[in-house]
Amino acid sequence: MWVNTTVTNRIVFKKSLTVDTDLIKLDAPTIAKKAKAGQFVIVRADDSSERIPLTLVDWNGEEGTITLVLQKVGVSTKKLGAINVGETVHDLVGPLGNPAEVKMYGKTCIIGGGIGIAAAFPRAKALRDEGNDITSIIGARSTELLIFEDAMKSVSDQLFITTDDGSKGQTGFVSDVLRKLLESGTTFDLIFTVGPAPMMNTVSEITKPYGIKTIVSLNSLMVDGTGMCGCCRVSINNVTKFTCLDGPEFDGHSVDFSELISRLNTYNEEERLALIHYKREVST
Repeated sequence: MWVNTTVTNRIVFKKSLTVDTDLIKLDAPTIAKKAKAGQFVIVRADDSSERIPLTLVDWNGEEGTITLVLQKVGVSTKKLGAINVGETVHDLVGPLGNPAEVKMYGKTCIIGGGIGIAAAFPRAKALRDEGNDITSIIGARSTELLIFEDAMKSVSDQLFITTDDGSKGQTGFVSDVLRKLLESGTTFDLIFTVGPAPMMNTVSEITKPYGIKTIVSLNSLMVDGTGMCGCCRVSINNVTKFTCLDGPEFDGHSVDFSELISRLNTYNEEERLALIHYKREVST
């Protein structure tokens, strides 16, 4: 793990992907030199913000930059999204978590839902670089919320797109496409999925009868990211693990998704009230 202390964590590029999703590139050379697919960083917008875990979407060791994608849904992510190019984030730590196991599997399927599509990209790219055949399935609620389509197309041998409302690609969910592929006789040596917990749960349930190795990247609640607080604990085969130290990637067939989803909803009311208070503050 590296703490970025040699630079000012300056945002050098920023782009709006959807109405509530931004891509930002930060000057972070020490992190960029060590980053690997599957890892993440923790960011704070200011000294009163939460510590936000964000997947490393891309990095350039020579340039000394890292790329992150954030969805502005809560107070801390909205504060982070309000920081402009040339300005700095309060602090940045990483890379955290275990790197993905990247090797030659053969025929692989990469599944990303919503904001998780951005996190699926580095995994697909790394596996493609190893010579794997990549079938990607990405989905969002509508065309306007679909991100990283071109990026995923560039690292995929075959790309399927779904939208809940049918505004682009196939109508329905990413899991519907996966189910049809498997039922038609298509086989995979590895399936990797990242996105909303219910989506990852469904994908894992679909693949289990086929005995296909299925890896999920979990989005547990997290505070320090170093294994000290225990906030990110999950049950894997009835054994407590910490997402920040033991993950973020786990065998999807071993995850207690009911527990994960319950824990993710723990602070919904507090987050709702905090957002109301924040909107009142910024409007005055």
